[in-house]
Amino acid sequence: MRPPPLPTGFGLVFDRHTRQVGPAALTGGAPARLLRLSPAGCRALAELRTGRVRSRAGGVLARLLCDAGLAHPRPPQVTGRLDATVIVPVKDDAASLDRCLGALGRDYPVLVVDDGSRAPQPIAMVAAAHGATLLRRDRCGGPGAARDTGLSRVDSELVVLVDSDCAPPPGWIRRLAAHLADPLVAVAAPRVVAQPRPLPPGSRLTALQRYHAAAGSLDLGWYEAQVVPRTPVAYVPTAALVLRRAALAEVARDGAVFDPALRYGEDVDLVWRLHAAGWRIRYDPSVRVPHRQPRSWAELLSRRFRYGTSAPDLAVRHPGAVPPLVVDPLPVAAVAALLLRRPALAVAAVAAAVVRADRARRRGQVAPGGVVGAVSRGLGQTWLGLGRYGAQFAVPALVAALLAGGRGRGRQLARTTAAALLVAPGLHAWATRSSSLDPARHTLAALADSAAYGAGVWHASVRRRTPAALIPALRRSARARTTRR
Repeated sequence: MRPPPLPTGFGLVFDRHTRQVGPAALTGGAPARLLRLSPAGCRALAELRTGRVRSRAGGVLARLLCDAGLAHPRPPQVTGRLDATVIVPVKDDAASLDRCLGALGRDYPVLVVDDGSRAPQPIAMVAAAHGATLLRRDRCGGPGAARDTGLSRVDSELVVLVDSDCAPPPGWIRRLAAHLADPLVAVAAPRVVAQPRPLPPGSRLTALQRYHAAAGSLDLGWYEAQVVPRTPVAYVPTAALVLRRAALAEVARDGAVFDPALRYGEDVDLVWRLHAAGWRIRYDPSVRVPHRQPRSWAELLSRRFRYGTSAPDLAVRHPGAVPPLVVDPLPVAAVAALLLRRPALAVAAVAAAVVRADRARRRGQVAPGGVVGAVSRGLGQTWLGLGRYGAQFAVPALVAALLAGGRGRGRQLARTTAAALLVAPGLHAWATRSSSLDPARHTLAALADSAAYGAGVWHASVRRRTPAALIPALRRSARARTTRR
């Protein structure tokens, strides 16, 4: 069944990677694809170039472009009062709760869910001081269970989930709720950024603060996206979300929106269940919600370990949605040949990739251009992907290869390969994330970060006796599509 068009009045901006490669073809999206347009589609595209949906035909094409990741919607501003309720789960952190409720204000009803705090009185006092309703759980069930306790008491159209260690800015709920003017959108998420700490005069940010500001695990980056598994923005955390309550009711199981069997990753599971049910999830980084930074490297790495333990359960529940690495055989062969110092094999693999890409271009009947560039980018992404995979799941082996003694050609090749795989992802992240930390320390921190997450994946995979979260997947190749209306 074809989805309804994007509503009239919505604006539209094309993704930064979208290119028009002929009078009736566009490339881009995630995963990358070639989109061919019928004559009616070309007329609708001309309408959308003005920046706004003005007709049903324009809305149909706008929906297709947004679903493919070729464009992004710009909803109209929300007017009038929102029917929304805020839920804040908390456990033994009255100080963070006080900052959170102070930032939220009193524009909307707030439910504070105390998830079995050992000292409940400070939580109750803070909630009362800010006019919030307090719900108390006698036993700690985790953030998902606490949110479900709050959801059982909500009857508003919209639900706002906020972690107690967040301090949202004014107007953030209204800006995100605007996305839900699209009847297919169930969730709108902001960019979750590191909360700056006040510094004494003359002091500087620590290495941990600078690293986390550039590479926080909840920060999904600068670029807006529709959230889809196996794309650059595959999930959004529940640190701060605006949701449609009817969509949550649709995917609830036995009265629970969040899976009670998941201690971590319950937010990713919910997002993917909503996606599988046909709902859209929008990531809007123009709205930034500060989140408390870890206080020590041990806290950061232990958090990453815990996040990693969720991967096997998610891989079993959502087969194919959470591969640790997505690879294309030809670029992998080219990169492997380069690392093994086999230039002839590398050239052959690259040539085969270019020929394949050019055949796809010819099938799409579009003008030449961009094929070599696309293959080059694929090689770079493959190199970085292999490095990240190795950093997560094979750090001991790579470090051992790097430090191994001996002067033989094989030992030297092993050291070169290990260094190339270990260093490349961290340096790339340092350069692209504008980190204020020096490249050496950022790369080492990124390596420790990845290794901690991978250790969590290994730990849970062994306990659950499943390799599902460790097995790479093959990349789906780009394909041509034609609109038919």
